Amino acid sequence: MAHWLQRLLLTTVCVLTSTLTGAFSVSVWAASPEVISPDLDRREVKIARIDNENIELGLYAGILSIEDFDSSEFVTFRANFHINEHLFIEGSYGWAKGDKTSFEEIFTSTQLVSDNDRDYTTYDVSIGWNIFPGESWIFNKAFKSDFYIIFGAGSTDFGGDKWFTINTGVGYRLFLTDWMSWRIDVRDHIFNRDIFGEDDRTNNIELSSGLSFFF
Repeated sequence: MAHWLQRLLLTTVCVLTSTLTGAFSVSVWAASPEVISPDLDRREVKIARIDNENIELGLYAGILSIEDFDSSEFVTFRANFHINEHLFIEGSYGWAKGDKTSFEEIFTSTQLVSDNDRDYTTYDVSIGWNIFPGESWIFNKAFKSDFYIIFGAGSTDFGGDKWFTINTGVGYRLFLTDWMSWRIDVRDHIFNRDIFGEDDRTNNIELSSGLSFFF
């Protein structure tokens, strides 16, 4: 009888202890303040609106220094296909008019090259590599830009003949909008010619600039 009473008392104490402990835990958890309050000002993120067109067409003008013929105005049309962010293929066609040589300027009665043969036309196909794609800051505003190198080959019609031509140079492209960019190029058109009786290698430096459009 005594053992039965002891068991009943112990059971009652255990039940009461568990109930009181659970109630105390719930009340403490409910009364505890929130540790982290996610009351933060979210920064608005603007995604760059650059179109994904791969075709770039542009008309450019500048100066072409034809070796032995002084500098002349130069106009060129270029079409580009952008393979990815770093590589592009370019086809170009340019035109200039060769000036007089130094010898002709001294001896005005002498003409070494006819007027028709002074027309300078060139076309080539090149591969370009955007080695530094990034951003340029102008008036505290960021514009997407590319600094690239280019190398290619083609043909030059000048002095009454056609000459195989290698071109190499560097350029800079600045995106003014998501469909228009401004470019500046410095290139060297290298070819051998024998207009004056000797086969010599010439370097014809081009400096041009203009707008291009993406489609």
